[in-house]
Amino acid sequence: MATQQKDYYGVLGVKKTATADEIRKAFRKLARKYHPDVNPGDKKAEERFKEISEANDVLSEPKKRKIYDQVGFYSDQIDPAQAEAAARGGYSGGYGGFHAGPAGGGRAGAGGAHEVPFDFGGFDFSDFVSGGAGAGRGAAQGFGQGVDAGGGGGNFRDIFSGIFSGGRKKGPQPGSDLEYQVQVDFWTAIRGGTVKIPVTRMVLCPTCRGKATGTGGECGECHGTGQVTQMGGRMKFNIQCPRCGGTGRAASQCGTCGGEGIVSESETVEFRIKPGTRDGQRIRLAGRGNVGAHGGPAGDLYLVVKAGEHPVFTRVGDDIHVVVPVTTAEAALGAKVDVPTIDTATEGGGRTQLKIPPGTQTGQKLRMREKGVPSAAHEGLRGDQIVEVKIVVPKVQDERSKEILRELAKLNPDDPREEMFGKV
Repeated sequence: MATQQKDYYGVLGVKKTATADEIRKAFRKLARKYHPDVNPGDKKAEERFKEISEANDVLSEPKKRKIYDQVGFYSDQIDPAQAEAAARGGYSGGYGGFHAGPAGGGRAGAGGAHEVPFDFGGFDFSDFVSGGAGAGRGAAQGFGQGVDAGGGGGNFRDIFSGIFSGGRKKGPQPGSDLEYQVQVDFWTAIRGGTVKIPVTRMVLCPTCRGKATGTGGECGECHGTGQVTQMGGRMKFNIQCPRCGGTGRAASQCGTCGGEGIVSESETVEFRIKPGTRDGQRIRLAGRGNVGAHGGPAGDLYLVVKAGEHPVFTRVGDDIHVVVPVTTAEAALGAKVDVPTIDTATEGGGRTQLKIPPGTQTGQKLRMREKGVPSAAHEGLRGDQIVEVKIVVPKVQDERSKEILRELAKLNPDDPREEMFGKV
């Protein structure tokens, strides 16, 4: 049966000119969306994940990608030199110039210099050639051109695609990334500290160590021969048994992982929060994501920090904002007042003195240099503390205080609303 070629670039949604980094990003984005852990029981998502994993396996490896670009498909059985020769011969879809060689073996058409890495001993040309000797000559000519031959035979591009895909072994597949939100308190985000979080991820099966199977009895597909006969159009050929991988032995499924090679495991991950870590910042723990399949690298674990709030301090970037109430006299005459800061050896903050200039108004902001949060990105740098002044009007109850305020109003007859009405 002819095997349909796969558009790996289309599977990942990238152009044929995509860089290795673009391919990696496209795969990781799709892997996070279609991973079986994210879509439990969804067979379509599982098949989609297998497709993108297969495409990534080929396109992420330069040598494999080169062969795929040259002949239109990939198999571990393809000789890179023959792929190069086929590409130079102008047959972009697959191997061009094949001829039947001695003892049923195959040779490349460029002078017969390279042997084709397949076993053609199983070919039965009697079914393929249906028109006698003349038809046989036509078949031989068509074989060299990669076109339909023998009046009704399948296209050789499809035939050899079927050969290659039949014996392909799964290559290493990188594990998917994980992302968790981490809630930390206000002081831990500012001063740093150690945080623990429970994480569930996929790890190698402890029983089979990722092999997923063990060796059982005789393979029921090939009956111990390691090869099976497959039809390509009207041709018969022998290929490696896809069930046992050519070993001739049946694979017994691991009882712990159900043949997946990986299992879900929950563990407590401990990591360090840098001083000055901001709300929403992503921390990457390399290799702490889901384990890769078939020896592939593990994914990464991303921790998104959600910093807690404080009843007095408000953090904006690396700056600390605080509202400090002052009396009317302090604002009018100027004064030195105590303001809270984040500088202290214990939780709860410290205090320092701030000079309030005479005539300070409500809402006016005063800057205290380098009294903010240490920068997590630039060591040695620190934000500022912004103090917003809030004038507290006294509650006057005795007559003497009222007389003083009336006298003050007479001495300062300025209308604070005059400027406003001047703009109306």
